Amino acid sequence: MKAAGKTTKAASAPRKRDPEQTRERIFAAATSIFAERGFDGARVDRIATAAHINKQLIYHYFGSKDALFTAVLEGAYIQFRSEEAQLEHLSLPADQAILALVEFTWHYYLKHPEFIRLLASENQMKARHLKASPRTKKINSSHISIARHILKRGQHEGTIRKEIDVMQLNTSIAALGFFYLINRHTLSTIFERDLASKRMLKERLEAMKDIIGCWIRPRKAALLT
Repeated sequence: MKAAGKTTKAASAPRKRDPEQTRERIFAAATSIFAERGFDGARVDRIATAAHINKQLIYHYFGSKDALFTAVLEGAYIQFRSEEAQLEHLSLPADQAILALVEFTWHYYLKHPEFIRLLASENQMKARHLKASPRTKKINSSHISIARHILKRGQHEGTIRKEIDVMQLNTSIAALGFFYLINRHTLSTIFERDLASKRMLKERLEAMKDIIGCWIRPRKAALLT
């Protein structure tokens, strides 16, 4: 009887909270809901329900809705930059390394549609969360340094023209993919094509590589081709 009583008491005892697991559940739920509904449309109650936790735990772990959104943005950039850093840039000629970056960015957008939705939402708020984040510069600094190194190497190799700026390069790569995907529904309607089909996505990638490839090429080489 005593043994049975101990078993019943142990079974009814509350499970210990796992802070790391709880944070991960909140983070995953917030990423999904912020991406789907934007910052303003994402209610803390909904995030708590999706994470299967009491909403007070969100404030306990993150402090505020704004702080949670900032953490989600930082996490999205960290994941993007971490995967990007795995590209084998050094084994490729500089111009081919740039095209590999184009291809990576495109496939990352396709694999992680929540990334471009989060950025679209943050841009509507004039990047107020990224501006307030002390981690923004550090998260992106290695990427900027690598891209600048590739450009300098390409200029030394004679495959990339000297006027190319690292900001213009990254903005152009992002814009060519970002605009297409964020506007694919209206563009599909206007042009009467399914821009999300495998054929059209493949064609878009080839167009992006052609555009960037021609743009970075030294002027004389571009004229000869």
